[in-house]
Amino acid sequence: MAAIEPSNFASADQAESEFYRAFQAHDLTAMMAVWSDEDDIVCIHPQGPRLEGLTQIRESWTQILQNSPPMRFRLTEQRRIDGDSIAIRYVNENIYLANDKEPQFTIHATNVYRRTNKGWRIILHHASPTPETLLNLQQKQPEDEETDAEVTVH
Repeated sequence: MAAIEPSNFASADQAESEFYRAFQAHDLTAMMAVWSDEDDIVCIHPQGPRLEGLTQIRESWTQILQNSPPMRFRLTEQRRIDGDSIAIRYVNENIYLANDKEPQFTIHATNVYRRTNKGWRIILHHASPTPETLLNLQQKQPEDEETDAEVTVH
């Protein structure tokens, strides 16, 4: 999937497609092009603190994209609310690492998009592991503690 020019996010759907394309491609420039440049943006990564503003959000995505293994997303259980200037997407992010045939993690995510004079932009990404993902991670922790400690998935 080719990157969409930032000025061409004619819909929240286009912005969301580019958000996940940039995430999979580990493309920080494309990721940040999807985010609004206004001060009231928020990002909460799984089990992470509330990040506010472009600087904190850019720093978090820099770390995630530099330290994450190759991954693919399959979105399921998608729900949507569409308005004239705000769009909300609720999804399950099924995350596949490398060439895995089964997802390694499932994350509940809420993405909120605002229509701006520059097109649709994300203003909130809130992600939380499913209870099953948390349990799986806790069960893996003792044996994988040393090898996986440096890997950030989301």
